[in-house]
Amino acid sequence: MIVLLIKNIIAFFYLLTGSVSDIKTREVADWSNYGLIAMGFASNAIFSIAFHDIRYVLYSVLGFLVLWLLALLMYYSAQWGGGDAKMFMGLGALYGIGPGDGYAFMTSFIVNLLLAGSVYGIAWSLFAAFRNREKFLKTFIGLCKQKEPIAIMKIVLAAIAVSIVLYFFLDPYLRIVILSFSILAAGIFYLWLAIKAIEESCMYKKISVSELTEGDWIAENIRRKGKQICGPGDLGISKNQIFALKKLNVGKIKVKEGIPFVPSFLAGWLMTVFYGNFIMLLI
Repeated sequence: MIVLLIKNIIAFFYLLTGSVSDIKTREVADWSNYGLIAMGFASNAIFSIAFHDIRYVLYSVLGFLVLWLLALLMYYSAQWGGGDAKMFMGLGALYGIGPGDGYAFMTSFIVNLLLAGSVYGIAWSLFAAFRNREKFLKTFIGLCKQKEPIAIMKIVLAAIAVSIVLYFFLDPYLRIVILSFSILAAGIFYLWLAIKAIEESCMYKKISVSELTEGDWIAENIRRKGKQICGPGDLGISKNQIFALKKLNVGKIKVKEGIPFVPSFLAGWLMTVFYGNFIMLLI
């Protein structure tokens, strides 16, 4: 019990400081991420010595490696930034993965993180759209007027029209299924346009090169004399690339501002500490 309490205190401190940093600056300080990883390994090493049980260290290493693989997947699919990935790895090192409480805690945390992350992402997107409502509406209407969306919408409307005609000739169950799928298709289409409009109107901005920090997502290709300096394919700009931009006297640069995601880590962790696996609780 005392072991889990100590781990929870460590996790809460780093998740809280990381969340504040992420919201304020859109990045997580290295001392917070690397501090959590170091404390995770160090605390489990101390527990192994104190209780004469090497499993604390072994489970810590296993937890770090498993969450490192998951973090790499999220990072290279451009779902998380480097700070999010390192925070995730740190939690793996701290709690570990192995038979018993460590496995149960991390499994519950990952499930809760998916749930908290989904709700948090939707809420943040709605807030961003409301805060930039004029730009959002202008972008959304503009997307709706483009040729491809209009063509797709014509197909959806035709499908709905056919569904309405068939509605009178099929049995009641099939009527409901066909009509529901037609309405769902239209809803998904407009939802996709809304998400795209939020991304274009709320998540891109121009900043000076002096404001760039390592890991920022560059939204446009920057070339000089036919040579690629940086671009969207980099998955975060490096210090060397920032130095090159300054050397070339590049002025403003377009970056993509991601959602500060570490607060959802904190929310998922709190759900795990106080409720366990939230999905199982609902069932």
